[in-house]
Amino acid sequence: MDFCTSDFDYILPPHLIAQTPTAVRRASRLLHLSGRGVQDRWFVQLPELLSAGDLLVFNDTRVIKARVFGRKSSGGRIEALVERVVSASEAWVQIRASHAPRAGGLIHFSDGRAWEVLDKSEDLYRVGLIGAGAGVDFHAWLEQVGSLPLPPYIEHPASTVDAERYQTVYARNPGAVAAPTAGLHFDEAMMETVRACGVETASLTLHVGAGTFQPVRVERLAEHHMHAEWFNLPAETVEAVRRTRARGGRVVAVGTTSLRALEAAAARGELCAGAQETRLFITPGYRFQVVDRLLTNFHLPRSTLLMLVSAFAGMDAVRQAYAHAVAQAYRFFSYGDAMLVERNKDEV
Repeated sequence: MDFCTSDFDYILPPHLIAQTPTAVRRASRLLHLSGRGVQDRWFVQLPELLSAGDLLVFNDTRVIKARVFGRKSSGGRIEALVERVVSASEAWVQIRASHAPRAGGLIHFSDGRAWEVLDKSEDLYRVGLIGAGAGVDFHAWLEQVGSLPLPPYIEHPASTVDAERYQTVYARNPGAVAAPTAGLHFDEAMMETVRACGVETASLTLHVGAGTFQPVRVERLAEHHMHAEWFNLPAETVEAVRRTRARGGRVVAVGTTSLRALEAAAARGELCAGAQETRLFITPGYRFQVVDRLLTNFHLPRSTLLMLVSAFAGMDAVRQAYAHAVAQAYRFFSYGDAMLVERNKDEV
């Protein structure tokens, strides 16, 4: 279907953009969007909306300290955001500088290590640790010199509070540059509560890329090129989905990243385990294969994530839900409140 980016716009008062997390993870509000409309709830009521036999699928990626600052050999300052670590010594990165670095150029850091610019693809640079950095694991180096890459709409520098609260309690596999924010509402007590209700849990890993925050720069969605993200779907999770289907339960994706990975893994009709990259761009008209319900946060206007949610629940329903959320002063974006969204099975 031929949609325009402006079809997914809405007016958001800036004061509704959450700048800090709630004092307690599970203390956020929850907007339940179903075929019956919207209901205002609290996140602690989530177990009441689940049934024994349902399956929650979590994304266990861990946010890395992906933002680093350095200087080119000419002395010019650069700010870099590591998009993806591809080996112990190489990564793809976004670089902000007054003049773009050239292949073979060096970028120096305060600890004496340096990057060599190896290649460029679109707006990303492939860099390698050299010299004093040789033999040093890229992830370990980022932990030493990097900082947490909070989203651009959060206006304060990353703090010790952010270091804890911008990670899910179940984060295991480092590689993301943004948190799978729907999972930020869960604490260990909530995880235990849903399991005690007979709800099964499973996990996958999708390393959220910086493209999550990139605006859609074209008006016609058919011209948009989706950024690639790496994910791994374990065989255990595929089997958990199979069991859920067999017992008549519902598959609940915790976050758009979990949904995207599950749907990408079923692109050929059967849910397949394994690791791969996906550029799946979900817009209204997409036919969902795996996910029945989606737990998510509120997303930016004109964003690919809002387009995904609109495909899942229906454009009109999502417009009305977002208008309600604004009117009721819900908190928006990464540190904001949550939505539980039912799939509109009539949407085509």
